[in-house]
Amino acid sequence: MESRPPLEPNIAIRLLPAVIVAVPLAASAAEAGAAGAIHWAHLLMGLFGGLALFLFGMEQMSDALKSALGNQMKALLAKLTRNRITAALTGTFVTAVIQSSSVTTVLVVGFVSAGMMTMSQSIGVIMGANVGTTITAQIVAFKVEAAALWMIAIGFCVLFTGKGERIKHYGNMLMGLGLIFYGMGLMGGAMRPLRTYAPFLQMMTQMDQPLLALAVGALFTALVQSSSATTAVVITMASQGLITLETGIVLAFGANIGTCITAQLAALGKPREALRAAVVHLLFNVGGVLIWLPFVSLLAGVVSEISPAHPELAGTARLAAEVPRQIANAHTLFNVANMILFLCFTGTLARLVAWLVPDTPTPPRDIIRSKYLEEALLVTPALALQRARLETAHMAEILQKMFSGVRRGLLTQNRAALTKVRQMDDQLDILQGEILQYLGAIRTRTLTAEESRELVLTMKAASHLESLGDVIETELVGIGFRSLELGKRPGKTARFLFNMLGARLDTALEEIVNALGQGDQRAASRVLAMKVEIDQLLAEALEVQSRSLAEVCAEDVEGIRMEMTAMENIKRIYTHLKRVAREIVPPAVQP
Repeated sequence: MESRPPLEPNIAIRLLPAVIVAVPLAASAAEAGAAGAIHWAHLLMGLFGGLALFLFGMEQMSDALKSALGNQMKALLAKLTRNRITAALTGTFVTAVIQSSSVTTVLVVGFVSAGMMTMSQSIGVIMGANVGTTITAQIVAFKVEAAALWMIAIGFCVLFTGKGERIKHYGNMLMGLGLIFYGMGLMGGAMRPLRTYAPFLQMMTQMDQPLLALAVGALFTALVQSSSATTAVVITMASQGLITLETGIVLAFGANIGTCITAQLAALGKPREALRAAVVHLLFNVGGVLIWLPFVSLLAGVVSEISPAHPELAGTARLAAEVPRQIANAHTLFNVANMILFLCFTGTLARLVAWLVPDTPTPPRDIIRSKYLEEALLVTPALALQRARLETAHMAEILQKMFSGVRRGLLTQNRAALTKVRQMDDQLDILQGEILQYLGAIRTRTLTAEESRELVLTMKAASHLESLGDVIETELVGIGFRSLELGKRPGKTARFLFNMLGARLDTALEEIVNALGQGDQRAASRVLAMKVEIDQLLAEALEVQSRSLAEVCAEDVEGIRMEMTAMENIKRIYTHLKRVAREIVPPAVQP
């Protein structure tokens, strides 16, 4: 299966006219400002058009980063349970790449639900996610709008002329970065006339009231559902000298509160772990803002000392030169300080959240629900594919229970156990359907060649596991009910099959769970290496059965026939397990 290119040509080509048209719009807005008149249509078009290009550039750069660094993110996520410090650093890195603290929170919920992370450790990741979002502010604070079109042009050329997939990702990344800066430049140019517009300047003086600025920042972030977009607008206003440093800091505080609304909405109707993660996010952000709000002047003084100064300038020009970087530094310092402070109290915070959001178990209404598939992760194919693999491992866990149940049902002639196995096969059918639907949604995204291969592997594994479930439910359970109807007790062959061979297949199923869930190629290799032992046990079962033939009478022929059918289906079960293992182990190292 071929991977899709990082950026489809028609998208980029449709983008070029928008860039070209925006240039005269920004120029006309600037000319209008110089003439002392404001053309509101041009101003608003430049402002919102620039914001659109900024957000589009962020998405393109983020997509390229996710494609280039997807495997590194998976490796980090596998190690983030070590301690609260590594958890926080991992949350910072992952959020900086995917540019969405909401997606990071979804990942946290999945790991907590799977028992791979404690609530205390998850708090570290959520705190790190807030620091990760400050990377955008640092990027946009660089004043390189003059080089933006060069970045777009060079990135475009690399994207469409590059031969390797990684080179194309770099081109996509550079083009997205150029669009970010170009969008910032358009917004700045559109707002330039407001420097001398008295009504606007008078309105901005009201923003010196902290509570008003806090509310405005939170409301705007809730509307656009992006704290990065709010920060970009704040820094753009600062670059035109329209707001002071203290006002910019408080607006950024408001963005931190507004972004919690997205997490709260995402948690509605989700499991308790999701709601607890959203509450942690809310407590951390709101608590941090309340702690720092009385010390805005102190924070402003600190960042003024550590940020570049331009004493040769005065008035609005000096504000425009200094304040953008100061706001970005204050945003980062605020979030880093909060993370360090709250990391000392993760255990206390976890207990508080458990008290605020207690367990309220409700009887399940569905036969089964997927444990790991989350729509929010579709924007990051590498992580979404990992969750799909975990869900196939979930299928394998159910198969373990099915095979254990059918063994017990056949050997003890337990009708209830056989009936339960038949019901569990319906769970497998539902999970396979959900996995295939999820993989279909992933396939609509930009995938690397490796991600395309992993998608096909997961699809085949889910298909083999579902077929294996059919063998257990249709054939072996059918034999069990047939023996109950005929009143046939399990003979020597049946006992040998389901004791000796059954134990080895149980081990093989456990290895498949590890191979799928943890990407363990050694576990898959051990399944393949069982072939000699399985064949030997099957040969011994045939020998046991051949000796039994001399002892049976005509009435027992049906029992022999059922034992032979069971033997054949046990071979089919191992065949399906081998096929799953072969998809995981590279052909060059298969035994």
